[in-house]
Amino acid sequence: MNAFDLSTLQVSGMILLLFFLFLVLFFEFVNGFHDTANAVATVIYTKSLQPNLAVAYSGMLNLLGVIMGGTGVAMGMVKLLPMNDLMAMPFVEIGSFVGGVLITAIAWNLGTWYFGIPCSSSHTMIGSMLGAGIAFFWVHGGEGVNWEKASEVGLALLFSPLFGCLAAMLLMFLAAKLIRNKEFFEAPTERAPKWWIRSILIATCGFVSFFHGSNDGQKGISLFMIVLMMFLPAQFALHKSFDAAALGKQLDEIQSLSVIISEEKGTSELYTKINEGVEKLRPLLTVPTVDRVAVRKELGGLVKSLGKVAADEKGYYSDEDKAQFKGFEKKLKSYTDYAPWFVVILISLALGIGTMIGWKRIVVTIGEKIGKTHLTYAQGASAEIIAAITIALSTFFKAPVSTTHVLSSAVAGTMIAKNGTQNLQRSTLTNILLAWVLTLPVTMLGAGGLFYLFRAVFG
Repeated sequence: MNAFDLSTLQVSGMILLLFFLFLVLFFEFVNGFHDTANAVATVIYTKSLQPNLAVAYSGMLNLLGVIMGGTGVAMGMVKLLPMNDLMAMPFVEIGSFVGGVLITAIAWNLGTWYFGIPCSSSHTMIGSMLGAGIAFFWVHGGEGVNWEKASEVGLALLFSPLFGCLAAMLLMFLAAKLIRNKEFFEAPTERAPKWWIRSILIATCGFVSFFHGSNDGQKGISLFMIVLMMFLPAQFALHKSFDAAALGKQLDEIQSLSVIISEEKGTSELYTKINEGVEKLRPLLTVPTVDRVAVRKELGGLVKSLGKVAADEKGYYSDEDKAQFKGFEKKLKSYTDYAPWFVVILISLALGIGTMIGWKRIVVTIGEKIGKTHLTYAQGASAEIIAAITIALSTFFKAPVSTTHVLSSAVAGTMIAKNGTQNLQRSTLTNILLAWVLTLPVTMLGAGGLFYLFRAVFG
């Protein structure tokens, strides 16, 4: 299983699948030159690196970040959607859904890039997914959008720019106290800065690029996996290591431990849910051909119940019990939360190559149009240090974050630290704020509308 086998599809389905996978890679390519311009803005603007060298350097670190970033953020994005219902739909429904999401996300990204407005690819993608998910729910009912996961994602995207702005302000104040060299706080000249300033800026650019890849690259991985699971659920609904007999033994272990605990302490609501989850899975493992989509659905419910054991605050479970259930949860999640190596490589290449072109429009905005004064070396370094830390923390906690909004707000924070809010260019900030406010509603309406349109035309 999980070999990339198209033989199960008809010709029309095969063409549609390959077309949508191409669109996913194109979205990630656009994400590269749209978002990663933020990473190279300071080193190019300050003449610390030549543009061609800067974007190649950033592109390679983006690629490395995707490869090393894991799949925690990607799986969180997948869980926004009613995948169990979507995998059971005919190709017209699947094509309408995926087409609405990808075309909307790409169009909004290209439009904001063309006008040089730093806009979040994360907001764009999430808005498109939510819009199509809501439209799908209105038509078919079922599970609908996972609003619990959507709220977690929304909070991460909402508060990260505020954190970036405030943290960059504090870092600038700290730098002014600790660094006495005045050149570090001057605007770039026609000459390249001194070697130590260049080293700092090159390092911060590298950190932002790497962590951008580790976080934003996972969003492309999630899109790729969504398309694969919809078109080829028998191959990609579960990891290739899935074995019905092995899962059966794990279910026995889970149930045995639950029984022992219940005999000692009495039956709890969570104990009941875990056992219900086990009993729903058992019949699915005894049929000649395992329905992987059905197994994936029931695994999701059981994993959620097992995860709640670790959060038990009533003392029903001991620390040892929690550790054992955590181990069960981790093993069961490995069947559903994964991405094949070829997906990671393709996405990393698309993001890395996209980084190497189209950077000029956003670089000028970051360097000259957020503040009334040109970006200084200290401001560039401070903004990128904060952006790198914010993105790294978000990836660690498996939350998506907007590199664009974090870095733009961090640059604004450094401008405020220098001369107060009067040092900000209101027109640029208004455009960025409008893009930030409008991205979710516009992409939700766009993706939902295209879903209905495609169903009407091709259904």
